[in-house]
Amino acid sequence: MNSLTDRTPVVRRRTPLNRSQIAGFWGAWAGWTLDGMDSFIYALVLTPALTELLPRSGYAATPANVGLAGSILFALFLVGWGLSFIWGPLADRFGRTKVLAGTIFTFAIFTGLAATSHNVWELAIYRFIAGVGIGGEWALAGTYVAESWPEDRRKMGAGYLQTGYYAGFFLAAALNYTIGVHYGWRAMFLTGAVPVVVAILVLLRVKETEKWEKADASTVRAKPLREIFGPTYRRRTWVACILLTIAIIGLWAGAVYEPSAVIQLATKAGMAKNDAIRTASLATGLLSISTILGCLALPPLAERIGRKKTLAVYFLGMAVAIVGSFGWAFYLPNGLAPFIAWLCVLGFFGGNFALFSLWLPEQFETRVRATAFAFCTSFGRFVGAGVNFLLGAAVLHMHTLGVPVALTALAFIVGLFVIPFAPETKGEVLPQ
Repeated sequence: MNSLTDRTPVVRRRTPLNRSQIAGFWGAWAGWTLDGMDSFIYALVLTPALTELLPRSGYAATPANVGLAGSILFALFLVGWGLSFIWGPLADRFGRTKVLAGTIFTFAIFTGLAATSHNVWELAIYRFIAGVGIGGEWALAGTYVAESWPEDRRKMGAGYLQTGYYAGFFLAAALNYTIGVHYGWRAMFLTGAVPVVVAILVLLRVKETEKWEKADASTVRAKPLREIFGPTYRRRTWVACILLTIAIIGLWAGAVYEPSAVIQLATKAGMAKNDAIRTASLATGLLSISTILGCLALPPLAERIGRKKTLAVYFLGMAVAIVGSFGWAFYLPNGLAPFIAWLCVLGFFGGNFALFSLWLPEQFETRVRATAFAFCTSFGRFVGAGVNFLLGAAVLHMHTLGVPVALTALAFIVGLFVIPFAPETKGEVLPQ
């Protein structure tokens, strides 16, 4: 008998997920989704909120004052994001799930309180503290999924997780299209209190990761913040900080200024105020869908060509898209449609954040993983706060939005020269 007839095809089966892994993922994903929603709510309600609160604070609500105050408040929010590195050592000491729930509680409660603001000072304080909570969620969610999912599934898990943030953008746009237009900015902030429910579910339904539980007690009690700057991790820590800083600059340049740019273009095209706001919400929805597609496409590409080459492709795409949208389409006589088309390209390559959810956990051992993730993401937010302030000043000085934002494309070109210094972890298992 011919032995070829006895051969059966080999079917590769993925390791099934247990109930805790599924519940943990959805808890992390929902928290990251509502995190993205919370972050983008501010960009969508910036103008109406400051128009109301500036006169109550002793300032005229002129376009220049609204722009300057908006930049200052957003810079404070990013500083709060930067301070979120405090969650990393806490998670390495006390576990991933408890601290993850704590980050969600923090940003939910103080986003809800923002709806009660009587002046810009109160709004600034609430957004600052909410930023501390929001900044920690990504590091804790990314660490949890990387450690809890099986090795053959955690790479796609990183891509799936990152879609949550941009699903949050889409959700914020949908809420602004419905609730924001009819009930105002305070109602939008109130919706940001919903994540409290998610935090409760995370605490009650999700088990701690086995990798963290198996870590030696004395190791867990080490000083992880000091260790990531020791000889073993120093180089990869700083390289990751630089690359994440570049990604964050691009995110906030492209995404945060997108609604204002669309509203300006829609108004220039003759749309009424409410129609321009709705158009901005629809454009944000398209941007979000495109970014989700970019997040899903990234893990298979990273497995095929490696982490470093994948990030280079996405960084180059971001540079081209930022110039094409804000540097070219924004200045066309009828630029609304071309600008929105470029936003789809910008959104796709904005999915580069999914790589960090996949790549950062691979570069650090369990005892320092959450600390390294939190610090690297927080460092970029401090720099992003400064860049955001400079962008606001540049917009005021140049009397235009497009050119200052388009210049942020240069950061991604710099990033292409930094990527070679990062470690390539393709084919390696998550270190214990």
